[in-house]
Amino acid sequence: MAEADQVKSLANPTKLKPLIKGAGLVQVIIETPANSRNKFAFDPQQGIFALKKVLPAGMVFPYDFGFLPQTIAPDGDPIDVLLLMDEPAFPGCAVHSRLIGVIEGQQLDGKRKVRNDRLIAVAEANHMYANIRTMKDLPGKWLRELQIFFVNYHNLEGKKYELLGCKGAEAAFNLIRKAQKAK
Repeated sequence: MAEADQVKSLANPTKLKPLIKGAGLVQVIIETPANSRNKFAFDPQQGIFALKKVLPAGMVFPYDFGFLPQTIAPDGDPIDVLLLMDEPAFPGCAVHSRLIGVIEGQQLDGKRKVRNDRLIAVAEANHMYANIRTMKDLPGKWLRELQIFFVNYHNLEGKKYELLGCKGAEAAFNLIRKAQKAK
């Protein structure tokens, strides 16, 4: 089929800007909505969001999960973001968000350790999490449960995931700058 005859399925969200200048916000592209067992990922070759895997019965993504466009994390994918918002979004939805911190971690792939940090952000348009401004505003038990989710998620893939700690928004923005340079 000639290139001119090919149908474009979706705009490529990986080309959007990750930071919203002057507003102190990031633009998160949702891949997997909250409460879903299905893990979706953007497939740049096809220009669509595709099913990547299904979590076991009883396990779901606790919050919307997505990425920051125009970034490359040490694991080779765009930098991951867990997004707190009132209701689940849908794959491909762009959400302006406040960055509040990062859960730092590394996974063992074979014999090699690879950083796989998860940024934590709050949707700018929401009610339930409107007062969450920093990681310290989150309950400690809630944060521990979230960290355990990522450990268990990687265990299901046959990978070991080690938690390295939690840091605030400044550390998260530093990770974004590094991930933009890696692009």
